[in-house]
Amino acid sequence: MLLNLEKVFVSTELVIDVTPSEIAIALLENKQLVELNKEKRNLQFTVGEIYLGKVKRIMPGLNAAFIDVGYEKDAFLHYLDLGPQFQTLNKYLKNSLSRKGKALSIPRIKLEPDIDKNGKIADILKPGQLVMVQIAKEPISTKGPRLSSELSIPGRNLVLIPFSDKVSVSQKIESPEEKKRLKKLVESIKPKNYGVIVRTVAEGKKVAVLDAELRGLVKKWEIAFEKISVTHVPKLVISELTRTSVILRDILNVSFNNIFVNEDTTYHEIKDYINTIAPEKGKIVKYFDGATPIFDHYGIDKQIKASFGKTVSFKSGAYLIIEHTEALHVIDVNSGNRSKLGENQESNALEVNLAAAEEIARQLRLRDMGGIIVVDFIDMHSNENKQLVYDKMKQAMDSDRTKHNILPLSKFGLMQITRQRVRPELNIQTVEKCPTCKGTGEVASTVLFVDDIENHISFLINESNYKQLTLKVHPYIAGYINNGFFSLKWKWFFRFKKLIRVKSVSSYHFLEFHFFDKNGEIIKD
Repeated sequence: MLLNLEKVFVSTELVIDVTPSEIAIALLENKQLVELNKEKRNLQFTVGEIYLGKVKRIMPGLNAAFIDVGYEKDAFLHYLDLGPQFQTLNKYLKNSLSRKGKALSIPRIKLEPDIDKNGKIADILKPGQLVMVQIAKEPISTKGPRLSSELSIPGRNLVLIPFSDKVSVSQKIESPEEKKRLKKLVESIKPKNYGVIVRTVAEGKKVAVLDAELRGLVKKWEIAFEKISVTHVPKLVISELTRTSVILRDILNVSFNNIFVNEDTTYHEIKDYINTIAPEKGKIVKYFDGATPIFDHYGIDKQIKASFGKTVSFKSGAYLIIEHTEALHVIDVNSGNRSKLGENQESNALEVNLAAAEEIARQLRLRDMGGIIVVDFIDMHSNENKQLVYDKMKQAMDSDRTKHNILPLSKFGLMQITRQRVRPELNIQTVEKCPTCKGTGEVASTVLFVDDIENHISFLINESNYKQLTLKVHPYIAGYINNGFFSLKWKWFFRFKKLIRVKSVSSYHFLEFHFFDKNGEIIKD
């Protein structure tokens, strides 16, 4: 009962850092960082986007085809990912292209028989053929995107699946009565030849809300095919939301307390989006215009530094060692200095392993680790204790939206986890290059550091004619510059006839410094 109460009262916050090159999205649960997404602002080939592509090569040995969707490497489409109704989709595509902007209504078409589950891709696709495909996995490492032709259009409460009549309800909705109500409701409002998946957040929603969303998803599909043409193939047909909006769509719930954004345009976009999907939550979106960087202000940079890297500490000296290979990820659980305590070895191992299970679940979400993960827990002899650790890991991963599977501990104390990989693992370098020698091993005289800053100030004021400057440095350096009756800052004021604002940034290297103009934009060297 207590475990359920913990789930109910989880406080969830989203902190969004917008820079000219990327958007960083941090998800906090009870102030602890659990997910971190970094999206390049010119990102292409996002999971969920639908493309009109062209078949480049058929690979009979793989029973797959390579499709040109505009990426530098051709995308991969396996026969099993064509979807049972591929022939209907293909007929609909040909019909839409021939009608030139007057797509046929899906409820009016006759569905073709399902393709053979054990068929050959060479019997379905030919080189040069146009196909409608959806990004199932983003490009990872040297591989192009992974594709599917079983198309779906996700909304907040519903997922629309063209060329299907099946209605299914999320298994995470526990009440049989609510499942039955939602299924009956959706069956009564959905158009013919459209399938629907009812998502968990639809629990308790009224028919008007679901009907409006369903109509919107159908309209999105129809508009896309009204505009389709054979010119400029490959082309994006249906765009997925930005990563920010996808995260909001998938995780926004009653436990959300705040969404902090540090850029005006993105702030209004998110506020408008939330007012559309959940008007009652509009006030949780807040604009951050503080002097310090937003990730510094909310302690996220510090958590990032502590949470990424090979070694991760989690409780009373215990730590994880996380290694990555081409085939799998390996996590080793170590008790650290706890092993020196005079406690019972079995109970000590159980306590560390239970705490490790929680941290491992967080690390998998935080780093977005996918594929095969092998965890080497501290050896335990009791089968009952092994079961407790297995149950704890399953509970800790309940909040992980990514598909995963967990196997019980083996007799060697190993646990195997598989976790779906749809985008590259997030890897953040926590080992910093020496700020003094910059990795060369040669150290310049530190007494020249202040001279270096003053030379920059002189150039920016006298040569580049900047009227207002802000200098950002490490807190120790900021203290050195600001403190004292006749501080360095005042010496600069009398020398350059300009007041240089000095601000501390804890994430900076010890001797790192940058100048910013009156608009807060960094001045490039």
